[in-house]
Amino acid sequence: MKNISEKVRDFLESYNLIDSKFPILIAFSGGFDSMCLLDIVSKIRHNTIAIHLNHNWRADESDREEENCRQFCMERNIKFYSERLPSDVKKTETAAREARYKFFEKCAQKFNSKAVLTAHNANDNAETLIYRLAKGTGTKGLCGIAEKRGIFYRPLLDIKRTDIEKYCKENNLVPNFDSSNENTLYKRNLIRKKIIPQMEKINPLAIDVINSLSKNASSDNAIIDEYLKSLDKPYATENFTNYTNELQTRLIYNLFEKANIEIDKNKISRTLKFIHENKLSKSGKTLAIAQDLYIFVNNIHIELIKKTGKQHNIEVKIKSEGVYELENKVFKIAGCTERPDKFPADVELTAYADLSGFEDLTLRTRRDGDIIKPLGTSGTQKLKKYLNEKKVPSYKKNELLFLASGKEILWAPSLGISESIKVVTNPTHMLKLVIKENYLCR
Repeated sequence: MKNISEKVRDFLESYNLIDSKFPILIAFSGGFDSMCLLDIVSKIRHNTIAIHLNHNWRADESDREEENCRQFCMERNIKFYSERLPSDVKKTETAAREARYKFFEKCAQKFNSKAVLTAHNANDNAETLIYRLAKGTGTKGLCGIAEKRGIFYRPLLDIKRTDIEKYCKENNLVPNFDSSNENTLYKRNLIRKKIIPQMEKINPLAIDVINSLSKNASSDNAIIDEYLKSLDKPYATENFTNYTNELQTRLIYNLFEKANIEIDKNKISRTLKFIHENKLSKSGKTLAIAQDLYIFVNNIHIELIKKTGKQHNIEVKIKSEGVYELENKVFKIAGCTERPDKFPADVELTAYADLSGFEDLTLRTRRDGDIIKPLGTSGTQKLKKYLNEKKVPSYKKNELLFLASGKEILWAPSLGISESIKVVTNPTHMLKLVIKENYLCR
């Protein structure tokens, strides 16, 4: 029978993570599970970084834990990186979880990593199933914690906590003691310390049985997921609202799962109710689902969006031909004298234009009073009305960039150009907007 180190090595090999050029990040709290995982992985490959989030819940105790983690890594020549949560973050299990994963994703970008390893084990998976059953779940929820989801990998998922503690003892590892783990006011602690021991009185192999149920549910759900792949545009509003309630529930569950949102029956029911109440909205409505995450619904589609609520105020003077770098976009303007064989469609991010007579050019976000003369028309209309007619979702309007001269919009990338700069004979310029990869999370 293989030991923990051999099982972790096999796991890394199965996902081609041993010889990967990018660093592997280990979510490192300093507890038994994460210390065991970090110790094993750092011996298998050198390019490993421990990332630690100080939740700042327990004052000096949290600081000591962070320092212990730093010292552990220093002694083993493991790169260590940590951050501290601000004191105004809600001290709840859900808020802490959301903050952790946001931190992990931030670290993945910072260190150009494609893999974050977390130390969830077999006990954690059993606790998760019990928690979901108590909160309300479907068969998808019975699948438990995924072995891999996006950039997150869980090498210890089939290993019991008793075996992890045994590894730490045999290897002289001294993990942090988190006093909050003893507080049964936290639901998962209650499950671990009170409920599972009672279940083990009925069946000493309760952890194994629960995890077996999880694997069976995963097999059944793999078949369902194959069916879902065959659906044509399932999140198109008209399609979605014509599905059975069971299928709608499953689709929303999948949407939340991909975004790593903690799921319960009430949250899904509230979301489905919201979708049906707003399925005819032209400009669209949003419903808060998690921190900075919202469900957007209009009469065309349903999607999960990130929303800060802040007004974007971008303004770049276009003084000459060339390339203009912005936070998440690149604008290119180049001279052009020959008529193209084919003009780009309005939805594309490229356009040919005759800018003769326009010298005061600005690339910017929208302002009050903006007007546009849509291609093929003789008069102007308010930009607000133009965007509504183009069915631009309300949350996207403040992110859009426009090429403008004063209050007149000359080009709305992906929407259309103005009659004022249409090409009659030959264009004077080619315009192009490039969206930097991975900027938007949809």
